[in-house]
Formats: sequence, C-alpha cells, structure tokens
Amino acid sequence: MKVLSDLTTHSKPWLLLALSALAIELCALFFQYAMNLAPCIMCVYQRVAIFAIILAGFIGFTGCRFLIIRFFAYALWATGAIWGLLIALEHVEIQESANSLFFSCDLFPNFPTWAPLHEWIPFLFEATGDCGDIAWEFLGYSMPQWMIVVYGIYTLTFAIILTNRLMHTKRF
Repeated sequence: MKVLSDLTTHSKPWLLLALSALAIELCALFFQYAMNLAPCIMCVYQRVAIFAIILAGFIGFTGCRFLIIRFFAYALWATGAIWGLLIALEHVEIQESANSLFFSCDLFPNFPTWAPLHEWIPFLFEATGDCGDIAWEFLGYSMPQWMIVVYGIYTLTFAIILTNRLMHTKRF
C-alpha cells in the first residue's frame, strides 16, 4: 500500500491522469464532430469536469514534488471527478424521465459571467443537443451512463490514493 501512497509524489502517475482525461475529451469531440452527436448542456458541464481532471493531472505532473501544488491538484481532481459524477447522475435521471415536466435542462450554459466558456470556445462548450435524447448506446448503456462509470473510476481512484496517502504519511 505504500506504493499507492507514493504514486502522487512522482510525475508519471499525474501525467497518466491527465492523458486519460484528455483521451475522454478527444472521444467526446469525435462523437460530436465525426458522428454528428450534438452535446447538450449536461454534456458541456461534464466536459468542464473532464477539463478539471486534465488540468489537475498537468498541475500534478509539473509540481508533484511541492506539497501546496500537489494539494491544489488533488482538489481539482476531486472537484472534477465528484462534480462530473453528480452531473452524469442527473443527466441519466433526465433521460429516464424525458417525458416528465419536472426534469429538463437549461437552454444556455450557466457559466459564471467572468468565464462564458460557451462564447469564448464555442466548438467545445456550445450546447446544441437535448438532454433527454439518447442518440448513442453501447452495450445497452447511454453516454451519460458510461460517464457515470468513468467518473466513478476517477472518484474511486482518487479516494483510494488519498486514503493511502493519509494513512502512510503526515503530508499529502
């Protein structure tokens, strides 16, 4: 278990985290531009969560030897993984009750006024799809259901590594 504890003090595991999340984002862009699947608001929010994990990985990669930088990378990783999981769960709930008036998604992204990502980088963050539509399935599961698996893995990995880190050392 000490091996797990020491993982985040080396740069390669952080790079693996960043590259795995980047691969997820590239898959999303493939689905959008090659397969013509329009992303909805919830998909866009999940992209932001993936970008938080990418950023966490690159921050950890460059500053894994420094406690404060590693702490910031942990915080971004946890935020992206947990927030993404919650958004994916909500997205599945919207899809499962697509005919209900109680569940719907916004028409425009609710980004802060100081960071309107959908205006700055529309090819990544502009939402043109409907949250209730299920346009793609693999092994009987929709895209948001697969994202629950992805974010669940990121969250579980974070929890295991952080727990081991806290058990084996007094420092993050």
